[in-house]
Amino acid sequence: MTTPPPALLIAGHGTRDDAGAEAFRDFVRELGRRHPELPVAGGFIELSPPPLGEAVTELVERGVRRFAAVPLMLVSAGHAKGDIPAALAREKERHPGISYTYGRPLGPHPSLLNVLERRLAEVLGDWDRAEVTVLLVGRGSTDPDANAEVHKAARLLWEGRGFAGVETAFVSLAAPDVPSGLDRCVKLGARRVVVLPYFLFTGILPDRVREQTAAWAGEHPEAEVRSADVIGPEPELLDLVMERYREALEGDLRMNCDSCVYRIALPGFEDKVGMPQQPHFHPDDDGHHPHGHGHGHHHHGGHAHAH
Repeated sequence: MTTPPPALLIAGHGTRDDAGAEAFRDFVRELGRRHPELPVAGGFIELSPPPLGEAVTELVERGVRRFAAVPLMLVSAGHAKGDIPAALAREKERHPGISYTYGRPLGPHPSLLNVLERRLAEVLGDWDRAEVTVLLVGRGSTDPDANAEVHKAARLLWEGRGFAGVETAFVSLAAPDVPSGLDRCVKLGARRVVVLPYFLFTGILPDRVREQTAAWAGEHPEAEVRSADVIGPEPELLDLVMERYREALEGDLRMNCDSCVYRIALPGFEDKVGMPQQPHFHPDDDGHHPHGHGHGHHHHGGHAHAH
């Protein structure tokens, strides 16, 4: 008898918003429908049912012993770094004999950047991209690294897509907040701004982004502002979760290769895909600098091997 493939366990943030929680549960059901060969279950860390522990119990009752957990989160903040691993460790004690691997958060993956670009296109109408500044609004965290991830997404969204600029703001716990982010866009000379929520599904926080945007726009008639939609349960998101699942199983947890121009065709950099990596010298190196050759060789040589 062949061993069944490890189950897929989806871990969500949790939300007080019923529609947001239902969107997550729907998404998990859809993944299960698309992959009948896999046991699939999902649960939340907090705030909404079912809790993650219940999803694990459900899988164990179906005879599952091995599973891969994928955080359904765009950014690795406290939940992905601490709460989910802690919850999984607790489940391991509760169900002796189970084993699991843990996958990476989802963003900023090129396929999700394409969905974000689609969300922008939906509201651009007759606006010319070159005159539009995008304000990408993340959840916000007390973890600076998590906030930096939103900046990385903003930068990748800007590269090669023809917008005047992509600025960043946060809806909670981090500055700038949405009104300050919009003020900043105007200070940079923006006349047309699209506010783009960096969120997977509908919920209290994306609603708050939309409300704050509308309130700010009401006070600033000189600027034209439109609100774009959340990412939503797009095919790209379903595929990406499966990519993270396979990656977790194969132990192929890469560095920043998702958004590397040598691996992925990013807009405007398509010619770089698959190019061999050469050691390189920095122009100001004398060739004997202890870090000069070492850095060049290690960075790009390592890059090639990592792939």
